[in-house]
Amino acid sequence: MTKLDAAACGPEPARDCPICPRLVAYREVNRAAHPDWFNGPAPSFGDEGAQLLVAGLAPGRMGANRTGRPFTGDFAGVLLYETLLKLGFARGRYEARPDDGLELVDCMITNAVRCAPPGNKPETSEEANCRPFLTSRIEALPRLKVIVTLGDVSRRNVLRALGLKASAGIPGHGSEFQAGPYTVLNSYHCSRLNTNTGRLTAEMFEAVFVRAKALIEG
Repeated sequence: MTKLDAAACGPEPARDCPICPRLVAYREVNRAAHPDWFNGPAPSFGDEGAQLLVAGLAPGRMGANRTGRPFTGDFAGVLLYETLLKLGFARGRYEARPDDGLELVDCMITNAVRCAPPGNKPETSEEANCRPFLTSRIEALPRLKVIVTLGDVSRRNVLRALGLKASAGIPGHGSEFQAGPYTVLNSYHCSRLNTNTGRLTAEMFEAVFVRAKALIEG
């Protein structure tokens, strides 16, 4: 897709987006096995006037692919939503289901790749195919100031979505850099693997969002 295509596609893919054959095939496998699941491109979730955007990599099969809401239904969502609630970026109660009434405040969550990939690993071509939606999602947030990227793959995708080189931003947990008009904060992904091994603690994760809040409040 070209930049013109990115402008034309809008911030959210169609419910049956046909762009990536491998992801479409995986979607159909999951639909056949679990017709009651969402099984489609997970839409962004949150406040259309958000000053904070949280960008993950791709939906988990048992998470957003099942529930239709980013980081909902898998372990990663527990730490993410509890942190957002604690810092005032969400209100309500997270109960790991899309009808739990949870609302995001001045925050939106999206993914670089919107469809669940086999083995939780999208291919680089799939990242590129989905990138116009990420570009459009960012451009559709008129008050956006801060982007928190969950993992270095997400960080690289956000940079490319902004028309920058993937090497333009500093890798690693807690890194901070300017990307056009936005400040990007990178965190290790809030996956069970990272938290179980101690690579990422709740305190480390919370510190990223404390910094995001400070930047927004200026």
